[in-house]
Amino acid sequence: MAELVVSVEVHASLERAWAILTDWETHGDWMVATTVASTTTATDGVGAGIVGTTRLGPFAVRDTMTFAQWQPPPASPARCVVEHTGTVVRGSGAFEVEALGPELSRVIWSEWVQVPLGLLGEIGWLGVRPVMAYLLRLSLRRLAAIIEAERAAS
Repeated sequence: MAELVVSVEVHASLERAWAILTDWETHGDWMVATTVASTTTATDGVGAGIVGTTRLGPFAVRDTMTFAQWQPPPASPARCVVEHTGTVVRGSGAFEVEALGPELSRVIWSEWVQVPLGLLGEIGWLGVRPVMAYLLRLSLRRLAAIIEAERAAS
């Protein structure tokens, strides 16, 4: 099982950070090379689903997910746990938004995925992990920048 955990502090309330993080239609504004769409009528709550499509050059990976846990604000941390149900990406992931103050939150993104190809995949993960961590960290910094720009404009 491959693990990856990345976090960023954002100058926004828990509620605002959660709202932007769970706005699937705008996910592509901050998530590097990825778009997200709902796959169920419900866009939140246990049992709802989304699909993320990540494109890097000519390659695309579809990551289908079902929400296994949904604890929106006022829970702190607010938490969403997904089960990755696709053919390529399998395992689970979570994001949490933790209040650090009235206008300061921490967003934590975690992934626990099953690496394909057994030992070969595990060895490959050693090279891929730093790239994935960088891209996820970059995405969360972009999220923070969007939140902070919105805050400055209001």
